[in-house]
Amino acid sequence: MDGHELVERLRRVVGDRWLLLDEHDLRTYESDGLLQYQQVPRLAVLPGTGGQVRECVALCAEAGVPWVARGAGSGLSGGALPVKDGVLIVLSRLNRILEVDLDNGRVCVEPGVTNAAVSTAVAPDFFYPPDPSSQIVCTIGGNVAENSGGAHCFKYGFTTNYVTGLEVVLPDGELVTIGGKELDTPGYDLLGAFVGSEGTLGVATKIWLRVVPVPEATRTLVAFFDSTRQAGAAVSAIVQAGIVPGAIEMMDATTIRATEEMAHAGYPVGRGAALLVELDGAEAECDAQFTQVTEICVAQGSDDVRVSRDEAERALFWKTRKSAFPAMGRISPNYFVQDGVVPRTTLPDVLVRIDELAAEYGLVVANVFHAGDGNLHPLVCFDAAVEGQAARAEELAGRILDVCLEAGGSITGEHGVGVDKRKHMAKMFGEDDLAAFQRLRCAFDPEGRANPGKVMPTPRLCGEVPGVYRQHPLEAAGLAERF
Repeated sequence: MDGHELVERLRRVVGDRWLLLDEHDLRTYESDGLLQYQQVPRLAVLPGTGGQVRECVALCAEAGVPWVARGAGSGLSGGALPVKDGVLIVLSRLNRILEVDLDNGRVCVEPGVTNAAVSTAVAPDFFYPPDPSSQIVCTIGGNVAENSGGAHCFKYGFTTNYVTGLEVVLPDGELVTIGGKELDTPGYDLLGAFVGSEGTLGVATKIWLRVVPVPEATRTLVAFFDSTRQAGAAVSAIVQAGIVPGAIEMMDATTIRATEEMAHAGYPVGRGAALLVELDGAEAECDAQFTQVTEICVAQGSDDVRVSRDEAERALFWKTRKSAFPAMGRISPNYFVQDGVVPRTTLPDVLVRIDELAAEYGLVVANVFHAGDGNLHPLVCFDAAVEGQAARAEELAGRILDVCLEAGGSITGEHGVGVDKRKHMAKMFGEDDLAAFQRLRCAFDPEGRANPGKVMPTPRLCGEVPGVYRQHPLEAAGLAERF
């Protein structure tokens, strides 16, 4: 099948309106939330059903053309970056909630359903715990691909803890079902392998999720400190006291200033750190632990602890935290987001080291993160209009990941590897580990068509000697000639 035939057959599958060929239309999809990497795809299709997704993938397989699945494009690692001469499969039209079964705590959705829409669908008695800051726009399909977390992941866990089943289109166009409504199925944990695989093993067209009852009580406070070191010590003290907050989030001085300009929550600009702590559970337990958390914050140096008086003020606290990324645009024209993880007890020292690196590079780094599990989100601020600043910011972001690894942590907690962090994978994994990852990928996608160029530090074809890269035959042939 040549390129022109592929285009016409895709057109017959999705309809003329949902096949995009003009560069003006395609530029909408040239990057995800990480704007540092951009690539206009050769074409994009917007299937309206799972069956159409399967047909599109099957046609790509027949033509030998690579493809990338994309949801809302809110990812922050370049995981949905298009392939120059491939097909972009946009899943935003698959946005139906197919089933709500609260008796069994299950919801079945299509991949284009937004994260927040799941909790809305099961309210007021149930909710869906994984809650990325972008939850009003990010989609469940993307959450599955990246194994997304969120503010409440410390107590409740990540996406992988809530996906019970998937309907998946494999890279050859075969449709398979992994898991289902049941919590755990016999046999190999293919579900665990697929969640977090960043679109390299196939594309989910139907997703079964577990939802949980809304807790009886919720208590929320924000405590202000003179330094992130004090706030970090408070985090460790809270956890060491045996308290497991529903969420525990930290913002530094730069982030406080940016978010206050946007949310107007009355936060004291100039303070070194803000610690947002939310407890949930049984009423009596919440009350007792809330008093204990307040006392710990004061003991660690906080002289300003504010307790939400009602749901409106609680929502304002959370609006302030979740507006951190967009608010940063008020103080910097550009920023580079990282996503390293460190052991919780190393937070104070790691934050000091990040400040030292920022001074060394002459750039501002704002810190906002999930403090409970040590998942850092340093935002390296820069001005792309100034020659060399973008490259310096990217280099600094890489140095911050090195600090995380030196502290015994990881290069990513919830944003994925994508294009951005693949070059760092070899710092964390040995060649045997990377080869094992590749063998798993090849079991699902022996031709390497699904989201190529992501995750692995060195592109490989299946069966090659680890560490030796042979040019892919599609590259050698010049895939652009197909279109």
